[in-house]
Amino acid sequence: MLSIRWLGRVTFSDALALQEEIVARKTAEPSAPDELLLLEHEPVYTIGRTPDQSSLRDAGALPHPVVQTNRGGQATYHGPGQLVGYPILDLRVRGQDLHRYLRSLEDVLIALAGEYGVDAGRSEGQTGVWIGRKKIASIGVGVRRWISMHGFALNVGGDLAAFRAITPCGIAGVEMTSLSRECGRELTVREVADRVGGHFQAHDSVALAV
Repeated sequence: MLSIRWLGRVTFSDALALQEEIVARKTAEPSAPDELLLLEHEPVYTIGRTPDQSSLRDAGALPHPVVQTNRGGQATYHGPGQLVGYPILDLRVRGQDLHRYLRSLEDVLIALAGEYGVDAGRSEGQTGVWIGRKKIASIGVGVRRWISMHGFALNVGGDLAAFRAITPCGIAGVEMTSLSRECGRELTVREVADRVGGHFQAHDSVALAV
């Protein structure tokens, strides 16, 4: 059973605390439901567990706060106009395969983009979702006792300028794009969130059946 919750706009710290609470509950009670948290963040830069902080460039000069967190990966930006999804899942019943899980998240977002007529895909050797050489979604996860946390960030609309102050995901010269820009009409985060849940449930049902 997967519970999907729309949280609206929340701070990164509040969303992290909620994830920690759910992960602790699922660790203690294996029968607790899996959850998918969908939300927007207040503007923030995050970076994963790495001694290499170079993707932040000049962290002291960034226009928004920086948070180091317990996911993998380099720096990224979260803010209004971006759909963030935090799947908190028991990966023990999904094969305990982190590589497969990352590809599954990409599959969900590629299918979602296709619903809007956008031909998205992968870039060899790089996690995330791409449209040619432009990146539309970033993925970074954490796993604790095979319970997942963190997840994906899909650019729906909003101002992408904040990405230019960092090296997104540590990839020099990458161009960030959004679903609104690629499909040629303005979309809201909430309307896209309403659709991603269905794609996630459908894909997860297949994963559980394998």
